[in-house]
Amino acid sequence: MSNFWDTVVLMVSTFFFIAYLIVLFRVVIDLFRDAELGGGAKVVWLLGLIFLPVLTALLYILVRGDGMAERQRAEMTSAKAHTDAYIREVAGKSPADQIASAKQLLDDGTITADEFARLKAKALA
Repeated sequence: MSNFWDTVVLMVSTFFFIAYLIVLFRVVIDLFRDAELGGGAKVVWLLGLIFLPVLTALLYILVRGDGMAERQRAEMTSAKAHTDAYIREVAGKSPADQIASAKQLLDDGTITADEFARLKAKALA
């Protein structure tokens, strides 16, 4: 019977330890992400995390929790914007844009009607 409860205690303590590590890493990441916080303040928070880790982590979340959420949201928005820009860049022009560009080249006399027909067929393929 004692073996069962030892296993339960081990599982619960492991859960809390992993949850604490996740919080600790989020706090450290947020410390380095925050451009408004000065270097001295970052050092004080890090020293607190080294010598009184649980208390400092809880205090950081209470004091700077709203800012953590804002910085996380800004990071996610920036990452999404960069991803969207990359997708637009890689995707290139739509077939209608390609045909319009080819038509402009044809009107300017840069390409012949045969070349325009090939470009149009390629864009529609």
